[in-house]
Order: sequence, then C-alpha cells, then structure tokens
Amino acid sequence: MTARASARPVGTVTRGTTNPNRLRRMDRWIAHVHGAELRRAVDPVAIDLGYGAAPWTAVELLGRLRSVAPRARVVGVEIEPARVAAAKPYEREGLVFRHGGFEIPVSRRPVLVRAANVLRQYEEGEVAGVWERLCGRLAPADPGSGSRGGLLVEGTCDEVGRRHVWVALGPEGPRTVTFAARLGSLGRPSDLAERLPKALIHRNVPGEPVHAFLRDFDRAWAAAAPYASYGARQRWIRAVRDLAGDWPVADGPGRWRQGEVTVRWEALAPRA
Repeated sequence: MTARASARPVGTVTRGTTNPNRLRRMDRWIAHVHGAELRRAVDPVAIDLGYGAAPWTAVELLGRLRSVAPRARVVGVEIEPARVAAAKPYEREGLVFRHGGFEIPVSRRPVLVRAANVLRQYEEGEVAGVWERLCGRLAPADPGSGSRGGLLVEGTCDEVGRRHVWVALGPEGPRTVTFAARLGSLGRPSDLAERLPKALIHRNVPGEPVHAFLRDFDRAWAAAAPYASYGARQRWIRAVRDLAGDWPVADGPGRWRQGEVTVRWEALAPRA
C-alpha cells in the first residue's frame, strides 16, 4: 500500500490518551454491522485515525476485524510523527502505520474509517467539514453488488471504555447514533450525555432532539426499575423496548443485550 502524497497532514495533534481495550465496544459493533461489507470488499482496508500515543487500538482493531473478515487490513494514521515512529515496531502482516490526518494518506479508498476521541477538541462548527472530507474518502456504494460503501465511525468514550457514543456515516452522510455502556456502572441512560460526539454534545439542551431522547430514555429506565431484580441487562432491554415505541431504534434485542441501542441519525440531528 502506498501513501498518497500530501504536503502537510490535515488536522491538529490530539492529546493522544489511550488505553488497551478502550474501544472494544465500538469495535465489536463495527464487526457486527460492517463485517459483511468488509468480507465483500476486494481489498478491505480499515483506518484507525488518530490512534494516539500508543498503537494498542490499531492492534486490537485488526484482531477484531479479522474475526469476521480474515482479509482485513488496518492502517494506523497519526498526525504526530513521533507517534508513528513509536508504533513502527508493532507493524505486522495486515498492520502498518502512516503519518497523516483527515486527508487519509492511502491510495485505496478505505472500507472503514474509525475516528475515536479525535474530534472532541475541535469546535462544533468544524465537525460537518471533517465529516464531509472523511466520507468523501470512503469506498463508494455499489448498488449492483449490494454494497452500501465504506463506513466512518466517529465518536467518544471514557478512558476505560465503559461509556461510548458514536455516529456511523456512509458516503452519503450520517446514518445512525449508537449509545453503549457497561450497564453495571450506569446510573441512568443520560449519564452517557458526557460522551456525546462533538456534533451533539452542545445540543443536549431543551428543544434539541438529543435532549428529548435522553429524557425519554431516563423515563423508560425509571419505569423499568422492577426489572432490575433480574439484572441491569434486563432493565436496559425493557427500557429500550419501551423507548422504541416513540423513537426510530435501528437495532434489536441481540444488540440491546450488549448494552447498546442504535437510533436513526435524522431523529437526533441538531436543529438548524
């Protein structure tokens, strides 16, 4: 794989904080919803964009993707040259590291771009432009083969990976928002508000759809309190089932059991 020529990487250096296994919830979701697309691709290239000061997340992404798509390859992309140099010893078959940013310095359009905890430091007004740029680099859809094209997964999680929220985007733009948590540590669903992606975190105010969603989720969680005697998982499943009566939930009980719920983007998109 050859890097695309770029005079200067696009973006700014992140804090680089990372921990092993931090992105496991996001990765497992990606493997579930995007595994078929990765298997279908002629060259299933995935990008770990802004992997940080250590290469753990890229190493782990390769293993998790290959569990569903054995030919998958991962390119870790970092804007800080010293981080790329430090990651080089971890290269192996199917895993390389490149210096770059939002321009995505690879020759082939990737089937997956994962950008976790990257846009947190940017201004809200910058997000749409970054999304458009990254979506423009994704593998295109091919209706003839049934392909929906590449996937951009952009979101935020806490330091140990217990709480995540991410947006999934295709070449056409945003598709869904997923909330995921280690349920035993969750007081109520709105605790996830602090991990909303940059596009939504400042919209968690009355009058905005994401605020109404989290309010309704908390109400459904409270109503499901009797199920807590069977465990937090059963309470979550019951709360999501009730929530789905009013919100366009895009997944089913199999994912809810993982402590997830995915909602159509248009239901939560910020109001102009």
